[in-house]
Amino acid sequence: MNQALVFYHFGTVAELLLAALDEVSARRLTRYRTELAEVTDPGSLIALATKVFREDIDSGDIAVLAEMIAGSSSVPELGAEVAKRIAPWKEFASVAIESGFAASGLASLLPIGTVSHAAVALYLGLEMLSHLEGDRTAATSLFEQLARLAAVLDVLNVPAKSTDKGGTQ
Repeated sequence: MNQALVFYHFGTVAELLLAALDEVSARRLTRYRTELAEVTDPGSLIALATKVFREDIDSGDIAVLAEMIAGSSSVPELGAEVAKRIAPWKEFASVAIESGFAASGLASLLPIGTVSHAAVALYLGLEMLSHLEGDRTAATSLFEQLARLAAVLDVLNVPAKSTDKGGTQ
């Protein structure tokens, strides 16, 4: 790659990397927002999270973000820019959590902002550990356990039957 063109079009290597991160992130967010429309319960939420995690690990897309975060320790101004790019993912997580728990009424009881922050942090941490260990077994196991928990929540979410005028159900 011609360095002069990088500096001409982007100004710095960091700006080039941020532009690449923007492109990947926009593409993924568009696709996952479409799939989020089908999330109606905890089970479908976990199924989508599992699918997204597997695809992101396979494609290496989430690794780009993890490396940008790591790079921000030596380039401080990069940290603020990367944080701005994580914000839409926190919003996506908030919408996903609200969608996944809305029917059960649990969404109104959850501190959505805190839970979405934790979900994004957990997601990044899982990617980093999977990368370091060279094995995604522990992360996959976590998603399997979450799917079991979601199934329990689905069972507990039995809507109350309305009674007719005679008092029977």
